[in-house]
Amino acid sequence: MSFHQTHANLPHESVERAGAAAKLGSLPEWDLSDFYTAPDSPELAADLASLAEDAKEFETEHKGRLAATLAAPGGGAALGAILARFEALEDRIGRIGSYAGLLYATDTTNPTYAKTYGDVSDKLTQLSAHLLFFPLELNRIDDKAMDAALADPAAAHYRPFIDDLRKERPYQLDDEIERLFLDKSVSSRTAWTRLFDETIAALRCDIGEDDPVTLEEALNKLLDPKESVRKAASDGIGKALKGSERTFTLITNTLAKDKEISDRWRGFKDVADSRHLANRVEPEVVDALVSAVRDAYPRLSHRYYAMKAKWFGKDALDTWDRNAPLPEADDRTIPWADAKEMVLSSYGTFSPKLADLAQKFFDNPWIDAPIRPGKAPGAFSHPTVPSAHPYVLLNYQGRTRDVMTLAHELGHGVHQILAAPNGALMAPTPLTLAETASVFGEMLTFRRLLDNAPDARTRRVMLASKVEDMINTVVRQIAFYTFERYVHTERRNGELTAEKLGELWLKVQGESLGSAVRVSDGYEVFWSYVPHFINSPFYVYAYAFGDCMVNSLYGVYEKEPDGFAEKYFALLSAGGTRHYSELLAPFGLDARDPAFWQTGLSVIARLIDELEAADAAA
Repeated sequence: MSFHQTHANLPHESVERAGAAAKLGSLPEWDLSDFYTAPDSPELAADLASLAEDAKEFETEHKGRLAATLAAPGGGAALGAILARFEALEDRIGRIGSYAGLLYATDTTNPTYAKTYGDVSDKLTQLSAHLLFFPLELNRIDDKAMDAALADPAAAHYRPFIDDLRKERPYQLDDEIERLFLDKSVSSRTAWTRLFDETIAALRCDIGEDDPVTLEEALNKLLDPKESVRKAASDGIGKALKGSERTFTLITNTLAKDKEISDRWRGFKDVADSRHLANRVEPEVVDALVSAVRDAYPRLSHRYYAMKAKWFGKDALDTWDRNAPLPEADDRTIPWADAKEMVLSSYGTFSPKLADLAQKFFDNPWIDAPIRPGKAPGAFSHPTVPSAHPYVLLNYQGRTRDVMTLAHELGHGVHQILAAPNGALMAPTPLTLAETASVFGEMLTFRRLLDNAPDARTRRVMLASKVEDMINTVVRQIAFYTFERYVHTERRNGELTAEKLGELWLKVQGESLGSAVRVSDGYEVFWSYVPHFINSPFYVYAYAFGDCMVNSLYGVYEKEPDGFAEKYFALLSAGGTRHYSELLAPFGLDARDPAFWQTGLSVIARLIDELEAADAAA
């Protein structure tokens, strides 16, 4: 059965929903046949079988022999050839895994897709066990021998990968323990994250319409101009999440304990140290970011929400008002064709090259935009592997925020295309830089739309919307990070009850939102739908890191536009080959300087100043 046939048995939509869909125009759906035509295709089975054999052969030929290979004449050239072979195997593994993951994301409730995802994950884990020795053995080679080998051009190509890999040496375990960790991941972390995804996808929220809606649709209703609709959506979400609260609590406790076990065995001291290492960022830099943002709560989120409460004629906003459009906001539905033009023209104003790269996603079936029951919520750009191309998933509903999401994910996609020539081992970008192109793409789109605003009212509404997005990206994500720190720290002392998780959630929300937002009943369980807590612990600070960094980058661009695009493309094209400090240096920026974060946060503060001035003049 092809992917496009899965829509034949969808339940009948209400007239209202069908009408809304018609306003959007024809929405693209991705085609995964660049990988495989179907989950039961003979090609997929054959590729899995041949990959397993090749992985075993690689292990047989090289396990226990790397040190001797490097010591022999021509050892550097031999290492380069072995690394190239290893990289090709990694690309093939990533290709198959990407297909299974993307297929599953199209409908997490489809039993065939779920089985394919589970079976493929299991088989890839088994064959990856034959490759596990390689990075471990490389790290046991002493520095003098490795430096001598890297003098050869063939091996020198992979120096960034080797240098990066050797940062893991202090936390590396014995081979058999590493293999056990890998084997057990299928029945531990992978299984629990899959349970979370399927539970979320199966949720239905009663928001007062004819039929219950998906969580994604209910969350979108929190952006409705009518307060009664927003309140109903908030109540429906809270009740749906509450109904699965025991499951979410068990998943959270289990995964937090799983991480604690791994951290303890590897020797990580702080709950977030493994994430900082993976991001190749110094803990003190993240601490400085978090401290700067938390100190800025009063002059950012607290101040803005107090203004918004006044605009709504309330003494305090309810939680369902937090992202509500302003009373005079334009609530029109933006057709897909218009969204495409807005983003591409914004990209093109900065650089025709940027627009041309983004255009590829529209010229090819690389975007999946419609909302469907069972489809993964939210949005992402999956890089897949360098031998293929990225795929973008959206849940497009025609809001201005959806246009910004399109700009964001296309930024990721462009970044992934530019980094791909570095190969499977060095294309992946650390999270410290992973949000650069996405947030920059959003900023380009916002600035162009703001410059073309027809009147002062529209400009004010757009400014308010951008401020809210930046607060969500910076303030809210640091609050999320703070919540995760509480959860993982307290989990070391025993299991957390649902009530305790809710208490910690409300604590960080109260701190970040301020007294101008009244926490509503049912909001205490909203922690449970955030996928990053489950799939990528402590990922969230990367959003704040990226937003503040892009604010600083954009400031450089506005002051010195000549030559900026060339340096910007060089940053994106580097992938994972260089440290973020090296890549920021050509722009005169240093994230290790505490003033760096204040520069980024001051951009948000100035937008709020502008809103206050406009409000006073009204």
